[in-house]
Amino acid sequence: MSTPNSKALPVNAAARMHENSLNPVTEPRAVRWLLTGIALVFLALFLVVPLVAVFVQAFAKGIDYYFESLKDPDAWSAIKLTLMTAAIAVPLNVVFGLAASWAIAKFEFRGKALLTTLIDLPFSVSPVISGLIYVLMFGAQGWFGPWLAAHDVQIIFAVPGIVLATIFVTFPFVARELIPLMQAQGNDEEEAAHVLGASGWQIFRRVTLPNVKWGLLYGVILCNARAMGEFGAVSVVSGHIRGQTDTMPLHVEILYNEYNFSAAFAVASLLALLALVTLGLKLLAERRMTQAITEAKTTAPS
Repeated sequence: MSTPNSKALPVNAAARMHENSLNPVTEPRAVRWLLTGIALVFLALFLVVPLVAVFVQAFAKGIDYYFESLKDPDAWSAIKLTLMTAAIAVPLNVVFGLAASWAIAKFEFRGKALLTTLIDLPFSVSPVISGLIYVLMFGAQGWFGPWLAAHDVQIIFAVPGIVLATIFVTFPFVARELIPLMQAQGNDEEEAAHVLGASGWQIFRRVTLPNVKWGLLYGVILCNARAMGEFGAVSVVSGHIRGQTDTMPLHVEILYNEYNFSAAFAVASLLALLALVTLGLKLLAERRMTQAITEAKTTAPS
């Protein structure tokens, strides 16, 4: 003999299953609030508080001292060198990233897997080690050191070494953002343009490049942020020549070691401002790139 609730149990279970399918988050509200609170506390302690501390220390001696610290000849030289290094490294990495991602995503060739692995090499090698490699190659006692000295060419402890080290640590960013985007978009539009008589350059300029513009911008933003903030590799090859081979991160270290805290935090605040601008542009590009990938997947033939 069945009880009044024996037939209701399966119905209730089905209702709960349907509700769970609509709302995949099944944790109690208290647990969700607790996890969200922990995340916000960590975010405040490790991001917001240090960022606020940088600006508080930067203006500790007043706004006049802040701008005087930035107008100091050594600080101004570090700012110009940082911007110049990024202005050289980023365009070169854009050219490499476009070429590498085009080749990997659109063509099949021998050595494709090796090329993909080599692109990831800077992610697995310490920046300090990469700087030491440049010293071993181009230093006074390095492989090419005697030849460079004989021709009066200086790479290590000079601007060329800083640029080379920055290019090495930043060259994966553009390629790594474009490769999955181009692979998701497929080759249909390029093949259609080729059938209609477009040349390779026309296909790249009018079809491929417009489709990956937001991914390209995202990679450029990441590349530029790393170029301006790089410390390890640049520290090894720069020689710390004040006013000549010091970038902004290196100049912050020098000022801090000299107990000139307000000036150090003033330069650091400029880097922080650049990072905040970069973050805003990154969020915009990331949103656009996600939309582009979603559109590519929805329009791709099954």
